[in-house]
Amino acid sequence: MISAASRPYIDASVPVLREHGLTITRTFYASMFAAHPELTNLFNMGNQASGVQQQSLASAVFAYAANIDNAGALGPVVSRIVHKHAAVGIRADHYPIVGFHLLGAIKTVLGDAATEPLLKAWEEAYGSLARLLIDAEAKMYADAGVQPGELRAMRVIELVRESDNVTALRLAPADGGALPPFKAGQYVSVEVVFADGHRQLRQYSLSDANGKDSLRISVKREDAQADVPAGAVSTWLHQNVKVGDVLNVSHPFGDFQPDTESNEPVVLLSAGVGITPMIATLNRIAQVNPERRVIFAHAARNAAHHAHQADIAAAKARMPYLHVVTFYEDGAIGDALPGKMELARLPSWPKGETDVYLCGPLPFMQAQWNALLAAGAPAARLHREVFGPDLLDNLL
Repeated sequence: MISAASRPYIDASVPVLREHGLTITRTFYASMFAAHPELTNLFNMGNQASGVQQQSLASAVFAYAANIDNAGALGPVVSRIVHKHAAVGIRADHYPIVGFHLLGAIKTVLGDAATEPLLKAWEEAYGSLARLLIDAEAKMYADAGVQPGELRAMRVIELVRESDNVTALRLAPADGGALPPFKAGQYVSVEVVFADGHRQLRQYSLSDANGKDSLRISVKREDAQADVPAGAVSTWLHQNVKVGDVLNVSHPFGDFQPDTESNEPVVLLSAGVGITPMIATLNRIAQVNPERRVIFAHAARNAAHHAHQADIAAAKARMPYLHVVTFYEDGAIGDALPGKMELARLPSWPKGETDVYLCGPLPFMQAQWNALLAAGAPAARLHREVFGPDLLDNLL
């Protein structure tokens, strides 16, 4: 909460942030990295180059200002941010650095419009949010039994090419110890140190169920597209990792946790590499309740880009009430339907009583979300896994 004196200035900032938010965040990152180049090790520099990171922060700041009294709207956003921060090792001492450069960027971009009362209001608002995040992250680290930024050596014990651009890496603790517990839908950060010594972390969803002696991640090779460069970490992993190599990996985090333990019917909708948390979910359900009614629908460009087909076949063999529907954008092959996923071509289910989980590119999730709402599914029954600015599109 912020004071009554500061609230009018935060409210007045909403149209300003809508107009100047991206410029402010670009100025912020440039200033902060110039003063603290070591922080580039914590940030996704690929997203910096593409502008996604700046847009994400601009969206977050704007959403915070526009919903500062709406705890119900901000709660899920804060939860996602806390999990992501824990996965990359954000510490309490990072927050004053961010605050200093964020307020400096506001002052630089707005000039005379950044009055002393407005800057004081944002200093208070940022301090309130920072304290909320610091406390939540401290609890998360304590619950996980790890220190901020702590990584564990994991040996690659298997590599499986799942599709033309997705390779699955199976990882076991290099020290022979026990695996950390996790829930389907969660992810880990993987560290890569490049030849020039630069370090980067990337998050990858765990793509198999808990309860085994190894973890599995499925890495999509992010090829260059138009003005977007190739993914540095995904390319490095595809080109360099061999069985027997050791990677440093974080504890599992992430609050996208589909219900795998109940008897209620469930619907899992995915596209592209968004299949990975859904496969972990499906495999867990096959472990604990193979009689559960599940609709598993996936959209891919074609069969060559359809990852984890073996997992789906194994689940179908174990789960008599599993209904799988596949869409190939390039055209029908076998049982796959042609074109993009459409709600009308899925089996029917009681929309008001069934949880639906979505993961995939933002346009895919927006299309399915809107179609589900139009069909009578309440928003409370819809859940999605998103990164970057995508989580905030319903707040802006």
